[in-house]
Amino acid sequence: MPWPTVHKDTASSAVVPNMVDYDAERSSFTWDAARAALDGLPGGRGMNIAYEAVDRHATGAVGDHVALRCVDRHGTQSEVTFAELAARSNRFANALDALGVEAGERIFVLMPRGTDLYVAVLGALKHRSVLCPLFPAFGPEPIRQRLDLGDGRVLVTTPGLYRRKVAAIRSRLPGLRHILVGAQRAGSEELPPDGTISLRALLADQEDDYEIAATSPEDMALLHFTSGTTGSPKAAVHVHEAVVAHHATGRLALDLHPEDVFWCTADPGWVTGMSYGVVAPLVHGVTSVVDEGDFDADRWYQVLAAEKVSVWYTAPTALRMLMRAGTEVARAHDLSHLRFVASVGEPLNPEVVVWGLEALGRPVHDNWWQTETGGIMIANYPCMDVRPGSMGRPLPGVEATVLARDSNGNAVLGQDGAAVEAAVGEEGELALRPGWPSMFRGYLGEEARYRSCFVGGWYLSGDLARRDEDGYFWFVGRGDDLIKAAGHLIGPFEVESALMEHPAVVEAGVIGMPDPLAGEVVKAFVSLQVGFTPSEDLRLELLAFARRRLGAAVAPREIAFDQHLPHTESGKIMRRLLKARELHLPEGDVSTLDVRR
Repeated sequence: MPWPTVHKDTASSAVVPNMVDYDAERSSFTWDAARAALDGLPGGRGMNIAYEAVDRHATGAVGDHVALRCVDRHGTQSEVTFAELAARSNRFANALDALGVEAGERIFVLMPRGTDLYVAVLGALKHRSVLCPLFPAFGPEPIRQRLDLGDGRVLVTTPGLYRRKVAAIRSRLPGLRHILVGAQRAGSEELPPDGTISLRALLADQEDDYEIAATSPEDMALLHFTSGTTGSPKAAVHVHEAVVAHHATGRLALDLHPEDVFWCTADPGWVTGMSYGVVAPLVHGVTSVVDEGDFDADRWYQVLAAEKVSVWYTAPTALRMLMRAGTEVARAHDLSHLRFVASVGEPLNPEVVVWGLEALGRPVHDNWWQTETGGIMIANYPCMDVRPGSMGRPLPGVEATVLARDSNGNAVLGQDGAAVEAAVGEEGELALRPGWPSMFRGYLGEEARYRSCFVGGWYLSGDLARRDEDGYFWFVGRGDDLIKAAGHLIGPFEVESALMEHPAVVEAGVIGMPDPLAGEVVKAFVSLQVGFTPSEDLRLELLAFARRRLGAAVAPREIAFDQHLPHTESGKIMRRLLKARELHLPEGDVSTLDVRR
């Protein structure tokens, strides 16, 4: 069923978008101009992410503006201005100098959301150390693995996280020289565990001033770990020039204005939470809401209402969970300040876009990017109509296409060695022309793996997509998720979205199962809305519903009920894990599995 276009005037607002005409912006945009929009280090000494995020604001009119509005688990609010954040992060940079840490050494941060995390992140970047964020829900072995792969020299954490997750593995990390422990919670006075250093005491001995040394835009700034299907995680290398893309995408894709209150629900342990929970809003001088609590529908709506959030960036899984709670929960809160809602992490089902209109008063704008791209590459913008189910159109300054693939799934190359683009409407591999500022510069220690990502003049994303006649891109699936059934190539996302159109289904995960005749057949795992219970009648109803929507060749042959589909901590359904469990195969790397679901 095609979903109706959501016209841009449906979400009208008194705020004029930063980009009012996509085609005009695209034709005039240059990355040189985007670089010129930032200050650069004084005296022409290069570019540093932390300087652009806080220091250039600290002494100007923005200095007294609230940078962080932190909400603890009990709802207590505290605020930090840009000037205060600059001073505190200066103290952290000075502390690294005092400890003898050299520029370029790796600083790992394993902390819950809160002021100490931001101070450590920004201070490490000012110091020109390489920042390596970790998700606090990781277990001890994933933490050890990443510290080892990244050659971590300093770890910043809390007493509780240290005791539960680090103490037992410390002896296996001979290169880890210092462990700094911040407060478990604001105002606590807990003594640091033996063998660690109190972050509070260390910072108290430092000065508020710090001069950032010359920083090349190509200096390594961040290591973001991303898991493969099997084996150890990859460490994607990002540089200080990435801040140019963070600023541009904050302006164009998230439409940030100085007066906004912005909330990114992603944890800074992931690339989304770092790029858009930390860097982009600070670079734009806007106030960020930092919520320490876990997901809860009532809590999230209370945060949106109480903090008067105007721009909200969240994940499809969270939105589907809010859908499950019902629109009545949303309507019990004043969401009138909310003017723009965006989503990332996995493809956004069309029904969620339309649900946003009903429950939030705003459509949800999907966008697409990856750990490797470092920032948003394709998006639905405020100035454009939203086509539910589409990722949108490429960011100005970014050239995207769909490449033709041969029967083995490889890019088709012409006689000149250039990759061949697929026809409009034809499925192929989503690819980007290299050269945007936040493009990853390598996989740490894996040069051959990095080179294999580029073919025929394009970066290969590994995602399959199609492009319509108006330049909107539509996600089909991961290349390794495609189901090959009786000569048909079936994208799991298409089947999942069709199942979610049924009122009983809130979420679905789809895999291919081996079949002696068809090669593979489609099996779906569905989570049900509140008020529905698994039954044979409902299973048959869903099978018939999917056949009517998709046709017999594409619809699932089997449906199983599962209220606890496996997700990554960033919200993606782990289809490969569903398949491994169903076929009793090795599960591979499950370090990113969200064990709380």
